[in-house]
Amino acid sequence: MTDGATGPVGLAVASPDDPVGEQPSAGKVIVGRSPGQLAWLRLKRDRTAWASGIALAVFALAALTAPLIERLYGKGPLDRFTDKLDRNGNPLGYLGGISAEHWLGVQPRLGRDIFIQIVYGMRTSLIVALTAALLTIVLGVVIGIVAGYLGGKVDAVLSWLTDLTLAFPFYIFCFAFVPIAVAQRYGPTDQEASWFRPLLLIIVFVLFNWTYSARLVRGQVLTLREREFVEAARASGARVGHVLFKQLLPNLWAPILVTFSLNVPALITAEAALSFLGIGILEPTPDLGRLISDSVNYIRDDPAFTLTGGITLFALVLAFNLFGDSLRDALDPKSDR
Repeated sequence: MTDGATGPVGLAVASPDDPVGEQPSAGKVIVGRSPGQLAWLRLKRDRTAWASGIALAVFALAALTAPLIERLYGKGPLDRFTDKLDRNGNPLGYLGGISAEHWLGVQPRLGRDIFIQIVYGMRTSLIVALTAALLTIVLGVVIGIVAGYLGGKVDAVLSWLTDLTLAFPFYIFCFAFVPIAVAQRYGPTDQEASWFRPLLLIIVFVLFNWTYSARLVRGQVLTLREREFVEAARASGARVGHVLFKQLLPNLWAPILVTFSLNVPALITAEAALSFLGIGILEPTPDLGRLISDSVNYIRDDPAFTLTGGITLFALVLAFNLFGDSLRDALDPKSDR
């Protein structure tokens, strides 16, 4: 028996917009929620996710529109304003020369505008980190899903390769590999192309970071490969590729997304660390790590220079980490949040 458009009489049902966990009121239409809808509802209720998401959107927008910001701001990352420096090369004025003309002051000795340096530095960091994280996830997922599903000798070989990669000390390898790779392509007097170092860092990051996503995916596949839907696909004659990427992969999106969101800030930090140590991004490409490295020499005379680059990098990494934690909680059906 029904009551007009309100559905079955006396039936308490839920609306898709009802908060998760609340009891449905009488007269509403029953609407089932998928795991994705439940995760989205939990994410929308999380204030930390909103705050970190907005911060990430601002950072990403600034990085994407860096050329437009440069045009509107009227200053480029390589422009020098030596008239804003004193005879010792220190910025004139307070807090590193902050003014209406230079919003975050100017760089000591070089006279470059720090604001536009930071905008382009974020662009460099995000391009390297996001590209490396995406390629890392793709490689790790393929290796992990193949190892977990096929098992046997294939799993043993891929697991051995994973352990071997994890045994390499990352930073020591970078100190040895990067200079050799540069020397192989460029001579002592050759000008290094601006795209070479970012590409080299992306390759190094992918070679070393696929192991974490591979291990995670392999563990998930080991628990899924004996499930009924996989057995049904095998019984129907489905090929291995269909089982791997049509049956198993759709059930792995939650851990993959969380791994990706937490891998990006780790790669941003690694890229900044390598640039800080002098083997990452070099002049004239703007970079946050190198900006912080340059500011160390002026930490006493111009502490604002050090704080500006450091706070920007800290805020960018923190926003990614907080959003990754919120995403993990939202995708976890056992989460209380």
